[in-house]
This record gives sequence, structure tokens and C-alpha cells, in this order.
Amino acid sequence: MTTKPISPPDLLERLSSVKLTLTCLGLAMILVVIGTLAQMNMGTFAAQKEYFNSWWIFTTLGDTSVPFFPGGLTIGALWMANLLAAFTVKFKYRREDAGILVSHFGLILLLAGQFLTQTLAHESNMPIQISQSRNYTESFRDTELVLIKSASNDLDEVTSIPASILSQGGEIHPPRLPFYLVVRHYMKNAQLGMAGAGGHSLATQGIGTRVAAQEIPTSSSDDEPNTTTIYLDVRQGSQSLGVWLVSLGLGAPQSFLANGEEYHLAIRPRRYYLPFTLTLKEFHHDIYAGTDIPKNFSSLVHLSDPAKNEERDALIYMNHPLRYGGKTFYQASFGEGDRLSVFQVVDNPASVTPYVSCALVVLGLAIQFLSHLLEFTRKRP
Repeated sequence: MTTKPISPPDLLERLSSVKLTLTCLGLAMILVVIGTLAQMNMGTFAAQKEYFNSWWIFTTLGDTSVPFFPGGLTIGALWMANLLAAFTVKFKYRREDAGILVSHFGLILLLAGQFLTQTLAHESNMPIQISQSRNYTESFRDTELVLIKSASNDLDEVTSIPASILSQGGEIHPPRLPFYLVVRHYMKNAQLGMAGAGGHSLATQGIGTRVAAQEIPTSSSDDEPNTTTIYLDVRQGSQSLGVWLVSLGLGAPQSFLANGEEYHLAIRPRRYYLPFTLTLKEFHHDIYAGTDIPKNFSSLVHLSDPAKNEERDALIYMNHPLRYGGKTFYQASFGEGDRLSVFQVVDNPASVTPYVSCALVVLGLAIQFLSHLLEFTRKRP
């Protein structure tokens, strides 16, 4: 018995099925429910990554992880294929169906924009003190190892290595440096303690000789970042310059000599540099009279972009962000006795697609309604 292969027209017909549309809608609603409930235990970031920014959701059976439910990317891709197939097969491209065509194109653009947002957009923050200037933002959860060499003219030569590379272990050969690195032990999250209190440290140089690091489960809470910790062997040729403990939990960077020059190494939140600078001039934390209830948070910043001859002040406050250079700066938090303002920075290249897609859906519905209304009015005696 032979099985007849499915021809491309038959495949398009099946993909354009209304049953598939309803199935995608049902799966999406179930995913929203379980993903929202998971946020209570996992936190927003971890739940979004596991349920909505994944192809499959996995569960553990014994010692094996097996997929048990499609993730947001799978449901979105299937729904996109369904809409495109229906767009190709179902519609006859007649003038009286123009509104339906425009509305469906808006839905397709909405799904495409959501996919681009999930793959391209990222969020970071910018803590900045009054009178301080910054030209970079910091990641909430990603970290990097930095090797800093002090140079002339008050400039530093900085080499950064993302934690995603360090987590792979082995040797790392940074360019333009007279030494290379060997990752002895990488810990996504660790608890630091004194080595003398029953602990043991692999470090042979620096503060790590007096500090022991114990690996602990990774944190998924939005308020508890992981303490990335690494035992790092700095080697120059066949000679070891020592094993160093570098950790996000250590304050000041540590230093060593290579070829008679001083280098500093540290773990810090990953930085994203900007082509412009923000300076915090004022921060106001207003409350309702006679209470401690917050009324308004606002930051007056000065934007400096010499490349575009841009020099101006901007006021950032709740629901009124600063949009510049493809990034959006929201007033998120504050601290240090109202001398520190924290901005949430969103970089989303596809931010305009939801507005365009919703406008197309509304336009399509209006065209369809008005065309039928005019046809009905024309046929009245």
C-alpha cells in the first residue's frame, strides 16, 4: 500500500483551514493562561522566555526533558502560515472584498511584528545620579567580563567578553592582548563566603584566595539577579599569571601585571553603548500633601549628540518617555535619597508595526462596512 504525496495546492488548502485558525486561537489562549500563572513562581522574565519566546515548552519525565506543549513561537508561526495560506487560496481579490483583504493583511503584519519584537527587541536600564553623564545602558540579567588597560589621555582600553562565551569553558584568546584566559569553573549563580570558614578557593591570586564561592540554583526572580562567578586562569604563553576569582558579588576590580603593564578584570552587567550622552540635571519625587503616597516622578536630562548637533533638555516622567535614536527611556525607579534616577530603556526596531497593523484592520473593517452600506442604500427603492 503506497501513500499518495500531498501536492502543494492540497497543502495550501489544509493550511488555510478555518479549523486550523480556531486551533491556533485555542492554543494561544491556553498558553496565555499557563504563562501568566507561571509568572507568580518564575518571575516575568523567566516565564516570558520559557513560554512565549520558545518553540516548545518542556517538562521532565525522569531524567529526560520532553516537549509537551507548543511555545509562543510555534503557535505564532503556525498561525502566520494559516493566514498566508488563506490569503492565497480563499480570497478572490475582488473589489467588494477589499476591506477583508486589508484587515487580513493587518493581522499578518501584527503577527510578523510580534515575531520581530520577540527576536530583536531588548530592554536594559540606566541608573544615573544627579550631575552624572552616561552614554551606555546596562542589561538586567546578562553579564560580561571586562579587561581594562589604563592608557594615556585619561582613556581606558576595554575588552569585554560576554558571559555566554565564558559559560562554554575552555580557552579564550582576546585579540590585541598579550595573554589568554582559561575558564577553570563557571557558575551562573553563586554564594560567596570566607574561605577560612570551612570553605576552599581555587584562586591563587587576588581577593579570591580569601573568598570561597559555592554554586547555587539560578534565580528566576526579577528582583534577584544571578551572581555570575568564574575561576579564571590568566596565562601568558606557558606561564600562569594566577587563577583569579571574578564575580558580580565582588565590588572593586582586581589588577595584575602582564608585559610590565597593569590590567584590571571584573564582572559587571553587560553594557550597551549609545552614540549620545544623557546628563541628569534634576530629579523630583513628588507626593500628595500630608501623605507618603507618590504623586509623580520626573527627571530633567540634557541630551547631547555631537554627531547630529543635538543639544537640548528633556523631561522624563510617568507615561511620558524620551524617544531618541530608536530607543525609549521610561522613568522606572529612583534611589540614594532622590539623587539617583533609574530609566528603563527599550530598544524595539519593530515598535511601529502594532500601530500600523491595527490601523489596517480598522481601515479594512471600515471599507467593508461602508461598501456594504452603500450597496444596500443603492438597492433600496
